[in-house]
Amino acid sequence: MDDLMNRDALALSSMLETRQISAVELMQATLAQIDRLNPGVNAVVSLRDPDTLLAEAKAADNTPRKGWLHGIPLAVKDLADVAGIPTSMGSPAFADFVPKSDCGMVARMRSAGGLFIGKTNTPEFGLGSHTFNPVHGATLNPYDATRTVGGSSGGAAAALAARMIAVTDGSDMMGSLRNPAGWCNVYGMRPSFGRIPADPVGDTFLHPLATLGPMARNPRDMAALLEVQAGPNPRVPFGLPKAGYLDGIDTDITGRRIGYLADWGGAYAMEDGVLDLVGRAVQGFTDLGCTVEALDAPFSAAEIWDSWLTLRAFANAGRLDPLYSDPAKRKLLKPEAIWEIETGLSLTPMQIQRASVIRSRWYARAAELFDTYDALVLPSAQLWPFAVDLDWPKQIAGQGMDTYHRWMEVVIPVSLIGLPAICLPAGFGAAGTPGAGLPMGMQLFGRHGDDAGLLQLAQAWHCATDWPNARPPQLS
Repeated sequence: MDDLMNRDALALSSMLETRQISAVELMQATLAQIDRLNPGVNAVVSLRDPDTLLAEAKAADNTPRKGWLHGIPLAVKDLADVAGIPTSMGSPAFADFVPKSDCGMVARMRSAGGLFIGKTNTPEFGLGSHTFNPVHGATLNPYDATRTVGGSSGGAAAALAARMIAVTDGSDMMGSLRNPAGWCNVYGMRPSFGRIPADPVGDTFLHPLATLGPMARNPRDMAALLEVQAGPNPRVPFGLPKAGYLDGIDTDITGRRIGYLADWGGAYAMEDGVLDLVGRAVQGFTDLGCTVEALDAPFSAAEIWDSWLTLRAFANAGRLDPLYSDPAKRKLLKPEAIWEIETGLSLTPMQIQRASVIRSRWYARAAELFDTYDALVLPSAQLWPFAVDLDWPKQIAGQGMDTYHRWMEVVIPVSLIGLPAICLPAGFGAAGTPGAGLPMGMQLFGRHGDDAGLLQLAQAWHCATDWPNARPPQLS
C-alpha cells in the first residue's frame, strides 16, 4: 500500500484503468498515509468521513471512467469551493461556511472523475506566503517541521511532498504556486492569465493578478491536470483557447535560449546561498542543449513594486471590503488584510491608472525579451524556509522589509503581467548556509500563452534531475 503513495498520478490512473488496483485500495492507502503523516505536517484539513470516502471509491470502481482522474483522491486548496466541504479560507469569518456547489475549476476536476477527500491548508484569505491561520493552524515543512512551508498553496505543496496526494490544485497571486513548491521540492505552475478562468462572480475585468493552477511531483502530471482545469468560460472575459499540454511534452529542447536574471541587478536582497544554488542549477540547462545567458535588470524593480502595491491593494479592497464594512466581521480580519483593504480604499483613480501604465510598459518590455529568449529564470524565493512561528521575515541579508510581503518581491515581475511560470526544484542548501539541507526552487517563465513550451522545458529538467524522487522528505 505504501508503494502506491509514491506513484505518480498518471501511473495511478493507468493502474486504475487496467484494474491493477481499485479505487477502494487507493483510497485506503491515501487515508492511511494521511492518518500516519498529516498530524506532523498539518497539510490536509477538513478531511471527510473515511467510510463515506470509501463508499465513493467503491462507486467509482463500479461506474464507467469519466476521465484520467477517475478514482484519484484529491484535496482542494481551502480558497476554492467544493460542494459539501467547508471553505474557511483560513478565516474565522468563514469557519462554518459549507458551499452547496463546486466552483468551476473543481467542477471540471469532478467531471474528470476526481474524488474529493478534503482541503489543503492556506493562509487567511491567501494573504502572505506563509501558511498559518486561526482556523486550522500552521502547516509544517516536510523537510524540517520547525520551518514554514511557504504559501499560500502551502498545504497543497506539503501534501504532495509527503505523498499524501499525487496531484493537486493551487492558486497564485504573489507566488502562491511557486514559493511553496520551491520550499517543498515539488512543481507548481502559474498558467498564463486567462488559461484557467475564475468563476463569473463579481468583477471579472479589473483585477487580472491571480490565477488558478496545478501542482505535482512531475511536469507530466501537472500538464495532465492543466488540461482538465483549463479552457475558456464564455461568461468570463480574456479566456484562452483550450489546448493539449501532455502530447509533445517530451521533446528535444536543444537550441532553446534561457536568460538568467539572478537578483535583478541587485534590486532583490537574497539570503546567503540562494543565488549560489540557483545559479548552479540554471546552468544545468546547458547540459540539455540550451544556451543560458546572464541578463541585466530589464526594467525598474521599484516601478514594478509600486505598480504591484497599488493594483494588489485595489484588488484586495474590492474582494474583502464587504467583510471590512461589517464591524463584527472586521474584528475577525488579520491586520495584514485590514492594511490591504484600507490601502486600496484610499487610492485615487489616477493612482490606479498610473500603476496600470507601468504594468503595460513592463509587459511590452518583457515581450521584447521573449523575441530573443524562450524563457527567463529567477529564484522562487529570496530566502530559505524560515521559522514557522515567525509571522513574516522582517529583513533579508540585513535589508529591512517594509511590508508583510516585501520578502517575496522576486515573484512580482511574473505576477504583475500574467505570464506563465513553473517552479522547478533547484536542489538543496549547502552546509554552512542558512538553508543547509533545505529545498529551493527557481521560476522558469515565458511569453504569455507559451504554457506548453515551459512544460517541455520543465519535463526535460525533470528527466535530468528528478529532485522530488531523488530526495524525498524523511517522515515517519
